[in-house]
Amino acid sequence: MTSAAEGGPQGRGTAERRRLGLARIVLLVLLPFAGGYFLSYLFRSVNAVISGRLLNELGLDASALGLLTAAYFFAFACFQLPLGLLLDRYGPRRVQSCLLLFAAVGATLFAFGESLTTLMAGRALIGLGVAGGLMASLKAISLWFPPRRWPLVNACFLVVGGLGAASATAPVEAALQLLDWRDLFLILAGATLVVSAAIFLVVPERGDQGRSRTSLRQQVAGIGQVFASRLFWAVLPLSVSTLGAGLAIQGLWAGPWLADVGGLDSGAVADALLALALAMTVGFLFGGLLAEAAERSGLGLDVAMAVGAVLFILPQLAIVLELAPRSAWPWMAFGFASNFCMVIYPRLARAFPLSLTGRVNASLNVMVFTGAFVMQYAIGGLLDLAAPGAPGRYPPEAYRLAFGAVVTFQIVSLVWYLVFLPRGKRQG
Repeated sequence: MTSAAEGGPQGRGTAERRRLGLARIVLLVLLPFAGGYFLSYLFRSVNAVISGRLLNELGLDASALGLLTAAYFFAFACFQLPLGLLLDRYGPRRVQSCLLLFAAVGATLFAFGESLTTLMAGRALIGLGVAGGLMASLKAISLWFPPRRWPLVNACFLVVGGLGAASATAPVEAALQLLDWRDLFLILAGATLVVSAAIFLVVPERGDQGRSRTSLRQQVAGIGQVFASRLFWAVLPLSVSTLGAGLAIQGLWAGPWLADVGGLDSGAVADALLALALAMTVGFLFGGLLAEAAERSGLGLDVAMAVGAVLFILPQLAIVLELAPRSAWPWMAFGFASNFCMVIYPRLARAFPLSLTGRVNASLNVMVFTGAFVMQYAIGGLLDLAAPGAPGRYPPEAYRLAFGAVVTFQIVSLVWYLVFLPRGKRQG
């Protein structure tokens, strides 16, 4: 598929890239989209730091907190398939700049919310608004960079998400010493409007490159083509169980675990979450380098996916077994390996025509973020099930049950992947 993607109309894209130049592509394309992705990760992760304040102010239990935070993932997941159609039809610039306006409205609503329902509505609007943070960026990367560079460029871009997650930890805790969490969300709403304007005004158009001009029925049929692929179903459980777990746990439950099992105070929890997020940032880049090394050696991205899954499962076992409950190191290893399986996005994109990349990425993303929603909510439910009536703090055995269920899901999914991955098509 690589040669096909680089031939025909893509030749005009190569000339356009050369005319614009790499430095200007990074400045005018990557950086504006990176701003949106930074905010998406900050919004995604911030509840891990403010969870205690939400519990105290609203009187929530673990299930309600999980549902409130997971409303982001629910809206995010529900919009992924329409998002893929929009990206392939209208391009990432128009779609992403428009969507971020919804995130700004959601952050404002969250800032003024007084009830669980209002806060959930605000959180859901945020999830809708940042639903294109990664997918629009991956589409832009597929338009402006050659296919052989996608894994490494994607990894470098994902580093920005790690920085957004890092900003949602100790920096947010420090800001909350001066601001109320509601003021913080108003500031984030303003920043979101600025990034939306930057994407619309700065990012250049690529004409019809990679943009579908087919009818709506044909576009929907393209989604069916993705879901009919054996490769898609072979990688789906492992993608959902690993990437979804990273989102669900890093975005909320790592903080309560560190407080309840590790016995850390709020400042120490924020510091540990910062270490996790910084390790995740480095892990994004390492995952890209691992993918490139696997391809250069002839092993391919499928092997890189399996190795990445194993490296992610190991620190989770250490956390479940409480090998070092007061140490940040298991959580740093968790963050470092949490996105190694992101390699599946360029792997799948190469297996389909360029005009389908938005729908390919969105089809996988809808499943991953649905999994994140279910896991984030279910972990809270399992905590309440294991320790009913717990006053906002949960015993180690409750976390052992909840996190152990997630790891078991990943191990079963890895076996599925190894058994059902199509042979003879490993490189896409």
